[in-house]
Amino acid sequence: MTSRDYRSVAARIRQELPHLERVAQRATRAWASASCDSEDLYVDAAALNIHGFYAGLERIFALIAERIDGSLPSGPSWHQDLLRQMTAEMPGIRPAALAPDLFPALDRYRGFRHVVRNVYAYVLDPRLVAVLVEDLPETNERLRTEFAVFADALEAIAEAAGD
Repeated sequence: MTSRDYRSVAARIRQELPHLERVAQRATRAWASASCDSEDLYVDAAALNIHGFYAGLERIFALIAERIDGSLPSGPSWHQDLLRQMTAEMPGIRPAALAPDLFPALDRYRGFRHVVRNVYAYVLDPRLVAVLVEDLPETNERLRTEFAVFADALEAIAEAAGD
């Protein structure tokens, strides 16, 4: 990998952050409407946006794994393995993209994304949607901070390599 790879990934991370913010806000707005109205469609909308939030994160994770790490997990647990990979430092390649203590919270969003993809909307548990939406602003803010620090680190690695 070259310094260009590091810079490119840093730029893509920064480009994705506003999209994650937007989808998190949509989930929060949909849930607020669900709380005021008994219409199931608002719960569905909140769930779909939570799904979109984690899918956006996973796109960033896959980009880092492919372009920087040179290794995208495979197999039946690849989604969880990819998340775990992001919390690990790759000595000589990159720092951890995310603090390890974020793993449990993000793993809940990963698991929920799987549920949304594989069951009918009417099966969704509104209580779980509520918890995930309630935690979303804090989780998103923490991710924004961690990704900004990580993107800065990638750019520093590129600068040090100087190629």
